[in-house]
Amino acid sequence: MSDAGTDARLPSGAPWPETAEALMRSRYDAFARGDVAHLLATWHPSTRPAADALTPEPGTRWLGLEVRRAVEEDDGATVEFVARFRVGGRPAVRLHEVSRFVREGGRWFYVDGRFR
Repeated sequence: MSDAGTDARLPSGAPWPETAEALMRSRYDAFARGDVAHLLATWHPSTRPAADALTPEPGTRWLGLEVRRAVEEDDGATVEFVARFRVGGRPAVRLHEVSRFVREGGRWFYVDGRFR
């Protein structure tokens, strides 16, 4: 019998990411596309914000993602990354975060992050 996470689908219909790092990368892509449904679906219900808190500022352009470290242990994981974005003509912003993930029902979910 397959793991519940294996058959799970994201709102786009794509398969649910199989690792915390893959989920992090999919969430970066969702931020870049403004895909709030994806972000909400992959955010753990215990820490999930309201949808309007995820609406990007007009003119936001994501410039790149660097995953520095990903560690999975049983049903928990951390992913350290640096993402860069620009809003309008302002200088690029560097977002350095260590994110926590949890696996429930075979699916990874973003829990929260600590900025560095």
